[in-house]
Amino acid sequence: MTQSDSVDLRKPVAEPAETGGDVVEHVSRGRATLRRFRANKSAVIGGALLLLIIIVTAAAPLIAPYGPAQVDISDRLSGPSGVHWLGTDTLGRDTLSRLMYGGRVSLAAAGLAVLIATVIGLPLGLIGGYFGGIVDWLLDRAADVLMSFPAIVLTIAIIAAVGPGLTTAMVSLGIVYAPRMYRVVRGSTLEVRREVYIEASTSIGTPHLMILRRRVLPNILPAALVQLSFLLASALLAEVTISLLGLGALPPTASWGSMLGQAFQEMRSQPWLAVYPGIAIAIATLCFNLVGDGLRDAFGRETRKA
Repeated sequence: MTQSDSVDLRKPVAEPAETGGDVVEHVSRGRATLRRFRANKSAVIGGALLLLIIIVTAAAPLIAPYGPAQVDISDRLSGPSGVHWLGTDTLGRDTLSRLMYGGRVSLAAAGLAVLIATVIGLPLGLIGGYFGGIVDWLLDRAADVLMSFPAIVLTIAIIAAVGPGLTTAMVSLGIVYAPRMYRVVRGSTLEVRREVYIEASTSIGTPHLMILRRRVLPNILPAALVQLSFLLASALLAEVTISLLGLGALPPTASWGSMLGQAFQEMRSQPWLAVYPGIAIAIATLCFNLVGDGLRDAFGRETRKA
């Protein structure tokens, strides 16, 4: 769930002149937001589980019992045992090790896609929402065109034109997701642009770039952070789908999507091969969404309170 157009987290956090009192107020608001987030048990649990997943997958080269491509044909398709805790796949590769390495690839791929979407969508949203006019109209129409197609379908179409591969797939997905970040940032920027302190800064000749950096950007970051969390969940599922279709991670690279694709070939005889990556994908996606919901509630309550 991306909630690309429903996020409404636009609270001014800066005044025309920065003073010591302003800094104290900003710090106080930040602490209040953190306190509200910590009070959300679901968000805290989701964040803790997500952090654990990231640590385990990042440390895979150090803690995984086997290499992700280490083959043992004599022990292929074995069930869980003391030697292979989660069993082995069709080539005798350790499932637990591949699950760790696969998570590393899948999470990094999702992060790359969202990073690209943010790098493109955030500045364009700021520009369109702040300056308006023909620039805003052109950007908005371009976003309409891209969002008129299902994200996964458009991504697959780009991959078909460029060629398969995980990096290609995630760059394509990042471009496709950029309008979703753009829409949230643009909507927030439009609201902030109407604030009195923005008009005051403009009237005294403050450069537009300085206004965007010091006045507008801090105010739209909450909405962007929430959208980023939801996009990470969507990007992870998209990576799984693309790799499942054989257009993302290519053998022998392990990812959760490629593991699922290989597991489906042995689904009837060895169902656990699909269960483990499926559970990992579900937990990671749920955690991203829980964190996103927690951030939205924490920032949103502060907005409503004001």
